Amino acid sequence: MTTASRVSKTFTPVYHAKKRKSKLIAKRGVAFSPRRHNRKPTPRTPWTGPAARLRKHPVQQGFQRTPLSRKFDPESSKMVLHQFDYIFAIGTIFAFLDAWNIGANDVANSWTTSVSSRSISYIQAMVLGSILEFAGAVGVGARVADTIRTKVVDVDQFEENPALLMVGMMCAILGSSLWLTFCTKVGLTVSTTHSIMGGVIGMGVALVGVNGITWADFSKGDISSGVVSVFLAWIIAPGLSAAFAIIIFLVTKYAVLLRSKPVLRGLMLVPVYFGITAALLVMLIVWKGGSINVNWMTNAQIAGIVVGAGAAWAILVAIFLVPWLYRIVVKDDWQLRWYHIALGPLLLRRPEPPIQPEGAKGGIRDFYEGHLTKEQMEELLTAERVRDEENTANEAKTSSDAVSDNVRSDNDQPEGANAPADNFPQEKKIVGPKPEGPWYNSAVLFWYFKWLFLRGVDQDIVNLQHKRTFLSGDLAAIHSHVPHYDNKAEYLYTFVQIMTACTASFTHGANDVANAIAPYATIYQIWQSGALKGSKSEVPIWILCFGGAGIALGIWTYGYNIMKVLGNRLTLHSPSRGFAMELGAACTIILATRLKLPVSTTQCIAGATVGVGLCSGTWRSINWRVVTWIYMGWIVTLPVAALISGCICGIIINAPRWGYKGY
Repeated sequence: MTTASRVSKTFTPVYHAKKRKSKLIAKRGVAFSPRRHNRKPTPRTPWTGPAARLRKHPVQQGFQRTPLSRKFDPESSKMVLHQFDYIFAIGTIFAFLDAWNIGANDVANSWTTSVSSRSISYIQAMVLGSILEFAGAVGVGARVADTIRTKVVDVDQFEENPALLMVGMMCAILGSSLWLTFCTKVGLTVSTTHSIMGGVIGMGVALVGVNGITWADFSKGDISSGVVSVFLAWIIAPGLSAAFAIIIFLVTKYAVLLRSKPVLRGLMLVPVYFGITAALLVMLIVWKGGSINVNWMTNAQIAGIVVGAGAAWAILVAIFLVPWLYRIVVKDDWQLRWYHIALGPLLLRRPEPPIQPEGAKGGIRDFYEGHLTKEQMEELLTAERVRDEENTANEAKTSSDAVSDNVRSDNDQPEGANAPADNFPQEKKIVGPKPEGPWYNSAVLFWYFKWLFLRGVDQDIVNLQHKRTFLSGDLAAIHSHVPHYDNKAEYLYTFVQIMTACTASFTHGANDVANAIAPYATIYQIWQSGALKGSKSEVPIWILCFGGAGIALGIWTYGYNIMKVLGNRLTLHSPSRGFAMELGAACTIILATRLKLPVSTTQCIAGATVGVGLCSGTWRSINWRVVTWIYMGWIVTLPVAALISGCICGIIINAPRWGYKGY
């Protein structure tokens, strides 16, 4: 009996043809159509598949009632697995959900420090983040992605059964997206890379067994492959980023912030900061920028581009931005706006500015507004103790006298201590209260329109971060251990901090979009062609747009829920500290990319934040409850995502059906 005849008795034809036609195909090895019998028969590639092996594994035989593979002939017409349209549809839905969660959960990596330090408003950050994430995903996103993301399962194991990999990738995306949705809802920041890795591990165990997983592969000297990379990332990523951030902030602290004239010293170093930062960010884009290929360039050429870009940017900053900053921080020119930067040296010829009227826009905001220093906190505690003693001494008085005593003791508090610890300026709402009237009223309809499209960005992140929860603890006491520096000197770091955040957001879109679209691209390729084309999957441009749109939508609609858990809830932020955090994380990603070290952007920014917080000189400046919460999310992500994916995949491939007898 030939192989084709044995397979034809085991499987149903791929296009669900009639039994008579299948017998003719198995017997003659040609395509035969009763309606076109007068035409010359066209040879058809015979079905292939491990039929003998499947008989030894009756559990898998139940799932593979239809042929799951065929040798791919690029010259023949495309074979679309229409019988698995539902797998492609489910994969599409949950791939978009996964991309949405990547935007909603990972947006905090790029923008929390900038928003928490008040260098930029939340809505401005979300507009920039949405645009840059989408541009990074579509513009330089990887056109070719790994068929199995994170390379923990060998794709060769599915060469003869590609549709089985199609099911596995669907389950991996499903497990990853469901876990990320839960984490985003409860405010648990996790690594989206490790989430999809967990999904792939779960489906791999269900399909090929534990021995089919690459747990560690030290033979090649690459520690970034295999499951062991996750455990290494828990130490390498936060440790390296904390070290880089500490070095950057200490240089800033002792070279600028603690000097007798920090504003002038910082103004002179602004071009240097911008030049070094630009050079590092160009390195980040070149080496971490998805489809950007620099293999044709020598190391000397790459170094020349990096240094040249940094030097050119430093010169532009010195010509145009420094005069503008000089007018702002030295001359207190509150009438200047951002678009005046283009005037450059001409700004130095402006006359002296008039006195700023009460309530007029412009000038420099107070980056430490609402935060008490240690001395102010001690005065507040002393005043509270005095008030408690007075209340105890006056317990015998009437209730009216006691009330008057309480009011009098409140008025006797020292200056600076009468403001509560969570008394921060309220951001003006965009949506506003709902107007009166029926739902079809134009004003009410417009309010619903604003609520639908702007509710996600109409959030006061700084006040949300100080809202008391089980994670916040006594934030006022934690922040009091962080020293305050010159407000004008802090202002100098707002622009370089925003530049760093923009670059991090762009590279995040270019690189991390693959966490959602790489498994989806594998599903699409198999569904379209019915075969695997190797360890890489082609990523069409529409899939990159699909993933980029999901990330941008996640940022716009729900990014605030993660951002409010980090930032000032972890330690007090300011522009100089935020700049050191973001640049320290970027340096870690650059180094890890070149050395092939396993790191995650989530873990890098968390480690950098803790490192800068420790530069205050005490461990009390860190909210260790939030640190524990973050680490817990890192630890449980991989096993939970793997469990969800593995259970779903195991149920699917072992599910009974009509006509299935279990052998």
